[in-house]
Amino acid sequence: MIASTRRWIRRNRTNFAIGAGVLGAGYFAGQYVLGKLSEARQRMSDERIAKENLRRRFEQNQEDCSYTVLAILPTATENIIEALPVEQVLEELQKQKAQKVARSVGPSEIASSAAPSVTDGATDDDGKSLTSFQSEGYVHASQIADTESGSGEGQELEKPLISDKPKKSKAQLWNEMKIGSISRAFTLLYTLSLLTLLTRIQLNLLGRRNYLASVVSLASPPTEASKISLENHDDDNFEHAYGNDFETNRRYLSLSWWLLHRGCIDLMRKVTTAVKEVFGSLNPREEITLEKLSELTLEVRKKVEGATDELRRQKKWLPHLLPPPDQESYVLHESGMAESSTSTPSPSLRRLIDETSDLIDSPSFTHVLTLLLDAAFSHLIDTKISQQAYKIPPTSATPARVQEIVGADAKAKVASSLAVFCRQAHAIGSGANNDYAAAVESVNDLEAFAAVVYSSNFEFEAPEAGGTQPTESTTQSVRQSLVEPDGGFESAWGKALAKEDGVK
Repeated sequence: MIASTRRWIRRNRTNFAIGAGVLGAGYFAGQYVLGKLSEARQRMSDERIAKENLRRRFEQNQEDCSYTVLAILPTATENIIEALPVEQVLEELQKQKAQKVARSVGPSEIASSAAPSVTDGATDDDGKSLTSFQSEGYVHASQIADTESGSGEGQELEKPLISDKPKKSKAQLWNEMKIGSISRAFTLLYTLSLLTLLTRIQLNLLGRRNYLASVVSLASPPTEASKISLENHDDDNFEHAYGNDFETNRRYLSLSWWLLHRGCIDLMRKVTTAVKEVFGSLNPREEITLEKLSELTLEVRKKVEGATDELRRQKKWLPHLLPPPDQESYVLHESGMAESSTSTPSPSLRRLIDETSDLIDSPSFTHVLTLLLDAAFSHLIDTKISQQAYKIPPTSATPARVQEIVGADAKAKVASSLAVFCRQAHAIGSGANNDYAAAVESVNDLEAFAAVVYSSNFEFEAPEAGGTQPTESTTQSVRQSLVEPDGGFESAWGKALAKEDGVK
C-alpha cells in the first residue's frame, strides 16, 4: 500500500507542484492586495486628520486676527481723533452760544437760570443742533468731563487751546464741525477695513510657516536614530513652531505701526479733501434725504477709491499699509524692534515684506477691500444714521448697500446726522463690542482671501529649524486642504471663491 501511494504521488507530482504554486501565488496576491488596502485606508485616515488639523489651525488663526485688530485699532483711533478734535469745535460753539445768551439777558436772569437759558431756551436752529449733540449723548465722555469741571487744572489747560487760536465765526465753526465729523468717521472706516486685511495677511503668512514647520519636522525622520532627541514638536513650543525665527516674526508684525501712526493720517488727509469737495457746500441747517446723504457718501468713496472698476484696480493702498524701503528701519526702531534706526531687515524678513507687498498690490486685495468698505459704510449709513438721525425703525431684512436705501424719502437736518457721525467715530474705533468690526468680519470673501494666503506658496517656504525642505507630497497634501493654487495666487483665489459659491 505504501509503495502504491508513492507511485501515485510520483505520477501526480507535477500537478501537486502546479497546485502549490497557484495556492502560494494566490496567498501572496491576497496579502499584497490587503496590504495596499490597509495602506490606502491609513493614508486616507492620515489625510483626514491632517485636513482637520489644518482647518482647526486656520480657524484659530482667524480668531486671532479678529482679536488682534480690536487690540491695536484704538491706537489708530486715538491718532485720528487727536488730528480731528471735533469735540473742541463743539465746545467752542457751546461757549459762543452761552456768550450770546448772556448778552441777550440781564445779570439777574443769568444767575437764577443760566443752564436752562442755554439748553431749553435755545429756540434757533443752531441752539437746537447743539442741544442734539448734548441731549442725545453724542459728545465724547472725556469732553463732557472737561466741560463740566468748574475749576481746577483741567479747565486751565483747556483755555490756552482756544485762546491761542484766532477766534472763528459761528459759520466757520459749523463748517469745521461738519467736515471734521464726517471725515473722522469715514477715515476710521477705511482704517478698520485696511487694518483687518493687513492683519489677515500677516497672521496667515506666519500661520502658514507655523503649520509647515510642524508638518515637516514631524514627517522628516531623524538623521541619527541612535541619538535621543529632546526636541519638542508640540504646539506649545513657540520658538520651534515659528521656524526658530521668533525675532523675525516680531519685527514683521511690528510693521503695522506704519498704518496706525502714519498711514491712517495720510489717508485722513485724502478723505478730508474729498469730504470738503462733496459736503463743503452743504448747510448744517439744511434738510436732506437719506438717499441724498448716501449719494454724497458714495461720491466721497469714488474720489478716495476710484470712480470706476479700472481706477479701483489701479489704486495703490500699499503706501498706507507698509513703510517704503527707506523707512523700514525707522519703523522698526519706533516700534521698539531695533536699537538703531539704521538697521536693515534680514533676508527672512525681507521675503515676508515682499510677499505681503505683492498680496496688497493684487487685484484680489482691492476686490475684498471694496466689499469690506461696502459692509462698513452700509452699517454706518443704512443702520446707524437711518435709525438715529432719520428715525427709521430697524427692519429684519439685511441692510441695503449705500446706494440702495430703504426709507430714502425720510428727511433730517444735516446737523442731526453730524451728531451721529460724531458719536459713531468712537464706536468705529472701539476695541470692544465693535459692531463695525463684526460687519466687516461677516464678509465671506474675507475668509476666502485668508484661505488663499494661508495655503499658497508652500513650496517657497523653507523651515529654518533643521534646514529640512518640505517634500513634494507634503506640500501637495497641504495645498489641497484649503485650496489648490496650481496656477498661482489668482488661480487659487478663483478656486476659493468657487468653493464659497458651492457652500452657499
